Amino acid sequence: MAEIKDRENALIMETTKGQVVIELLPDLAPGHVARIKELTREGAYDGVVFHRVIDGFMAQTGDVKFGNSSKPTFAPSRAGMGGSEKPDLKAEFSNANHARGTCSMARAQNPNSANSQFFICFDDAAFLNRQYTVWGQVIEGMDNVDKIKRGEPVQDPDKIVSLKVAADIK
Repeated sequence: MAEIKDRENALIMETTKGQVVIELLPDLAPGHVARIKELTREGAYDGVVFHRVIDGFMAQTGDVKFGNSSKPTFAPSRAGMGGSEKPDLKAEFSNANHARGTCSMARAQNPNSANSQFFICFDDAAFLNRQYTVWGQVIEGMDNVDKIKRGEPVQDPDKIVSLKVAADIK
């Protein structure tokens, strides 16, 4: 496994395609990192599908309301339209580049509308810079992210089997 510098600021994501290790960037986006960790520790992301996956661009997931395949509220046709019960987050835009492996928050038109959904960039997407909040970077397992089934919407989508803060894994 990749060397994790700070276990409190790293996520271990088990997907249907394999493991992905994400280094969190609390210096760039403290509010977003806190929200991701809060939802992760609640188990909110476990079972959530990758509902929008565009080849050469990104894999989007995190709709904990309509995208969680293990909950009664799961609605494949509505995945991507929901979030958590928590309030939306204030934007924390930075000069961080949306490069391959960047983890960034999805949002609606309002810059302060990020909630629970996020995406992982397949390739450089610099046109998103300073418009979306970067909160993490894949440090291992991009080959598994690359295997995620594509589509808008995705038919029979891959999912996050479990998402854990590394410090919580014994």
